[in-house]
Parts: sequence; structure tokens; C-alpha cells
Amino acid sequence: MTVLRRGRPGLGETRAGAGAPSPVRVRGRLLAAVVVCFALTACGGGGSGGPGGTAGHAPPAVKAFDINPMPRERVKEGGTLRWGLTEFPTQWNLNHVDGNLAEVKKVVDALMPAAFRADEKATPTPNTDYVTDARVTETSPRQVVTYTLNRRARWSDGKPITWQDYEAQWKALNGRNPDFHVAATTGYQDIASVARGRDDYEVLITFESPFSEWQSLFWPLYPKSTNATPDTFNMSWLNRIPVTAGPFKFGSFDQTAKTTTIVRDDNWWGGRAKLDKIIYRSLGTDALVGAFTNGELDVFDIGPSAPDYARARNARGAVIRQAAGPDFRHFTFNGDSPALSDVKVRQAIVLGLNREAITRSDLQGLNWNSALLDNHFFMNTQAGYQDNAGELRKYDPVRAERLLDAAGWHRASPSRYKSGKELSLRFVIPSGLQLSKAEGELTQAMLQRIGVKVTIQSVPSDDFFSKYVIPGNFDIAPFSYIGTPFPVSSSYGTYAGGMKGSDGKIQWNANFGRSGSPAIDTAMKKASSDLNLVRARGDANEADKLIWQEVNVLPLYQRPQNWGVNATLANIGAPGFYTLKYADIGFYR
Repeated sequence: MTVLRRGRPGLGETRAGAGAPSPVRVRGRLLAAVVVCFALTACGGGGSGGPGGTAGHAPPAVKAFDINPMPRERVKEGGTLRWGLTEFPTQWNLNHVDGNLAEVKKVVDALMPAAFRADEKATPTPNTDYVTDARVTETSPRQVVTYTLNRRARWSDGKPITWQDYEAQWKALNGRNPDFHVAATTGYQDIASVARGRDDYEVLITFESPFSEWQSLFWPLYPKSTNATPDTFNMSWLNRIPVTAGPFKFGSFDQTAKTTTIVRDDNWWGGRAKLDKIIYRSLGTDALVGAFTNGELDVFDIGPSAPDYARARNARGAVIRQAAGPDFRHFTFNGDSPALSDVKVRQAIVLGLNREAITRSDLQGLNWNSALLDNHFFMNTQAGYQDNAGELRKYDPVRAERLLDAAGWHRASPSRYKSGKELSLRFVIPSGLQLSKAEGELTQAMLQRIGVKVTIQSVPSDDFFSKYVIPGNFDIAPFSYIGTPFPVSSSYGTYAGGMKGSDGKIQWNANFGRSGSPAIDTAMKKASSDLNLVRARGDANEADKLIWQEVNVLPLYQRPQNWGVNATLANIGAPGFYTLKYADIGFYR
């Protein structure tokens, strides 16, 4: 599924995917068999003294993950982990459009079932705490996948996890009832039925049409009780975590301190959690690094902020863990905005932006490769990556001006006007996020050259997604998307066309750019239904070419994951594609 980067679809520096952590949305990309490069030079990047590096030194070899892995017997029993977040979420249903946030995922991953987990190379395997076996058991006349469930797995209310929970989630997420405000329907919409097998612990999933990334489904899994109706789906997890099924369970919220506490669940049937509790503390992005350096936090996602990176690196008793992220930094363009509703205007804006300069600015001082990302599905370091930007890749303000002239926006120096209205854009950023502020200022200066006025609007970090990005209250918004091991299926919702709700209005769900086309939908559908991996990559790249021309999301660069971590912690840090094992996280002996 797509999660913002809520990468974090993060705010400026990181969120819905890169300086201090910014909001990030969660989303995925076509990486079923991703090959992560272990040296930048092997991926065409890196060089001594290059932008983003340290003068006279090449950036270090890129790691697939950097979590200080350690066997459980070397991890101490007990202790409290203090984890910094950039937001204090209100919606805890990760499958809901408002809950599809990276910060929500960091908590939910400790609490809720997931059918699969991924290693550092993005290879998925069944998560045996919940699913002991999962495989394709039929391909003709239809694809059938059979799950064998762990009979010990139970919800915190005592009910067993059965095939009925899988059926209820499919019905909630398949898109047939638009009153379920889902983040994405990808994969679930291809299922014809979810049925009971030999008993309550065998699930038979029959697909209407082939779905190659079937392993992307049902992580996380929510209970039947809160997936049963649109009301329970939309409302049960608002400021509540009513039921769990993980090594930790819900402890408490503190609205004043903006903390969420989870505690070890002694009824957990898997390996006992090493930590007594985890306290997630939500702070403004500018305050997180201060809390970390003062010893008030044990771990936080720094994001691509050079000043914060430098401060965290010098914190006593701390280390920086850095890995190649499945995340990318981008600008989202609001196709519903009157100023940007014309695709030619959006294309002109892209040509008027020097992405290389913005990328160099963002990554300066992080000792990281600053190569541009020219694909919406694949990272630079992934098999299948190719440059699909075409004519929009090159910074070309002269051509940008010609496009604006052709679209009827004529110069009346210094601005442009059409029918008496000035071409003016709101660049909305989360407050306190220096990275986003710098991006806004660069954008402002670049677009001024082509006659486009840009106003930078700083909004509260907690409101950035809920009140601005999700409802379309912006023209351009910078944030990050977090990838998953499944590039096409987890990206589908980000670029899919809107659908009519019961009120007759178009609902864009996770497509915050609010633009799309039937051709894009068809191309993505083809990519996600081809069981041949090589062909699927080619199909995804064909879809990507169309998305570039639509100018929904403008990719900037693959984000490094930079985490500040207490040096005595094990099994936590920059995970890359790796699924953290929360029961194994703790302080080592």
C-alpha cells in the first residue's frame, strides 16, 4: 500500500517521503525483486567532492539497511524506548486515507498483524507469527492464493484471527463502496472472493484477474469488527486504538504531552518483546533534533536536513544509521487547482524548475549521492529503473515561457495574467521545516523568472496533511513518499483516477495530485496483472511515461534514510526495505 512516505508522505524534509523529519506518506513501488546497490559507483553515482558529499571524500558505500542487527540473547530484558515522531496522529487506521501516514505505520507495525514481512533486499516471506504458509495454489481458470493461518494468533479482545478478518478487510478495501474512505484499493479490487478453506484458519483468495503482487495485501490486517461497515472503518480508530494483535498493545495517549505509549503484551504468542514499553513523542520537526541531542529521545528519523544531521551526529552516546531508502522526495501538483488545472501549465512549471539545484540544496552536507530520480515507480538503485522524464527532465525556462504563452498566460511584467487574473501559486509547507522552506524559496526564485508568482504558506505540521494536502488545499506541496517491496501495487493509488462517491463528488483517495487518466489506470493495471516480472517492469515504465506527462508528482531524488539512534540500541535504525522486528528491539548487553 502507499504510505506517506505519508515517506513520511512527509513534510518538507521527509514526510509522505524527506531536514528534520517531515511528514511522509506511505506508498510502495514496483520492487518485487529489487536489487539494492551496495556501492554508489555501481549505480552510476558518487564521486569525490560531489554535491552532497564531503570535499575530497567519496560518499560511503550505500547500505541496504543499517539497524545494528543483534541476536535476541544479546538484547537486555526491559527498558523504555523513547521514539520521536513529527506528528500526533488522530486516525490510526493505516488503511484509511487520513491514517495512511509513515508516523502511524511506525506505531501500528508494533501492534497489528501483517501477512508478510520483507528482508533488506525487499524479498517478501510469510510472517509466521500470523501466516505459516501462503502460496498460489491455482492459476487456471483463475488465480487462487491459499493462506494457512497461525492458530495461536488472537486479537487483544481474545477473539482468534480467522479467515473472516481477511474477508472483511477485502470488502472494506475493494472500492465497491466509496463510503469506505480507503487510502487505496489496489489488489483488493482484483479479488473475486475470500472464502473459508478446510477450517477457520485456511483462507482461499480467488482473483477475478491476475494480480502479480498479491503478497502486498493484508499488511497490516485490521479486525472484522472495525472493517464491517463504513462507519466502523472510518470512525473506530479516530483517537483510539481499540484492539491489537502484536508483541505490544496500546497503553495510553497524552494529549498535552503529545505522546502515545504502547506496552509489552504478555499474551503475545511469539517471542516476548524485549522492551517494557515504547513512548512515541510527537514534536515539531525543528524540536526533534534538540530533544535527541538533549538525551530526551533514543531514536528519530532525521530526514535529509544537513544541520540536523550534523547536530545528531555530535550527540553524546548516539550514532547515525544511514541506508538507501525506498523513499523519494517530490513536489505534488494539485490538478484541481484553478491555476494548475491545465496540464500545459503544470508542464511549464516543471520546465521552469531546476531540479538539480533543488536536489543539491536538499542533500548538501549529508555525504549522499545527489542523482536525480526520473521514475515514479523504481528507485535509482533498483532493477527496472529507467529515465522516463523525456523532454521534462531538462531545466528549460525559455520553453516554459512558450508553453505559458500558448496556454493564454501572458506577460505583464513581472507576472503573467489571463482574463485579468494573475498566475499565482501557493507553495504549502509544514512550519518549522527548514528543508521545505528552502525548497519553497528556490521555487519562488526560479518561477519568478518565467513570470509565475509563488507565495510560501507555512502551516502547522499536524495540519499539513489533514487540512491541506488531503483536501486539496494547496497548489504545490513538498513531501516524501515511502516505498514498499511492491512498486506498482503500492503506487497505484497515488496516480489512479478519481471515483464518484455516494454524494456524486469525485473522491481522489490517495491521489493527492488530483489528476490522472484512463490510459494511466490501464497501463498500471497491466503492470500489476502480469505475472512475468520482466514484462511487469516494462509495463510499469510505460505507465511512468504517461505519469510524467500528466505532471501529478514531480520526483526529485531518492532519499537517504538518516536515523539518530542511541548507540546502545539493537535491531533498530535505517531499515531500507527491511521489516523491523519490534519484539527484538532493545538495549544490548
